[in-house]
Amino acid sequence: MAKKSFSGGLNSLLGEPMQAERAAEPKEPKSVKKEITKTSQIGTKEKETRATFIVNEDLLEKMKALAYWDRVLIKDIVNNAFEEHIARHEKKNGEIKVMPKK
Repeated sequence: MAKKSFSGGLNSLLGEPMQAERAAEPKEPKSVKKEITKTSQIGTKEKETRATFIVNEDLLEKMKALAYWDRVLIKDIVNNAFEEHIARHEKKNGEIKVMPKK
């Protein structure tokens, strides 16, 4: 009895999806093109950029734990902390002035 070799790929076993099934699959929405002005913005959403900070290790571990238990991203916790700190500062001292351009 001769062995048959498997060369058709997974689709040969499962069969090709029908055209109607393919057409019914949801298509991903086209993303809005974002103007990249810095390399730190590549691969981020609108109004987002990458930043690197040195933080206290204990605070970082607590932030990671909060993110885990609250099922949120660490960036959401950091953004929330920044927003709350800035809101308290502006309430006490007034609106923050924009830094002058170099």
